[in-house]
Amino acid sequence: MDLFLWVKSLHVISIIAWMAGMLYLPRLFVYHAEAEAGSVQSETFKIMERRLLKAIINPSMIAAWVFGLWAAYEISAWQDGWFHAKFTLVLIMSGVHGYLSRCVKTFAADKNTRPPRFYRILNEVPTVLMVVIVILVIVKPF
Repeated sequence: MDLFLWVKSLHVISIIAWMAGMLYLPRLFVYHAEAEAGSVQSETFKIMERRLLKAIINPSMIAAWVFGLWAAYEISAWQDGWFHAKFTLVLIMSGVHGYLSRCVKTFAADKNTRPPRFYRILNEVPTVLMVVIVILVIVKPF
C-alpha cells in the first residue's frame, strides 16, 4: 500500500505541473498574438513558450500518464465507468496539449493568424476538462 501512495502522490504532482503549464501557455499566446512579429517582445514570448513546453509541460504530461496508468493498474480501475470517462477526457486533454505544441511552432515561425480572442477561449478548454476530470475521480458518479 505504501508504494501505491507514492505512485498516487507522483501522479497528482505531475498533474499539477501539467495543468499549470496548460493554463499558462495559452495566456502567453494571447499576449504573443498582440505583439508585432519580429519584435523584441515577440522573440521573448517565443523563448518563454518553448521553455515552458519543453521543460515543464511535456515532461509532466509523460509523468502524469505513467503514474496514472500505474495507479489505475494498482486499484484495478479498468472496469469502472468513471475511469473510462476520465481516460477519454485525459485523451482529449492530451490532444489539446498536442494542439498547443503546434501553436508554439506556429508562433516560432511567425505564422500565427489567430486573434488574441481565440487564445482566450482556448485557455478555458484545459480548465473545463480539468474540472470534469477531478469530479469524476473524487465523486466517482458511475
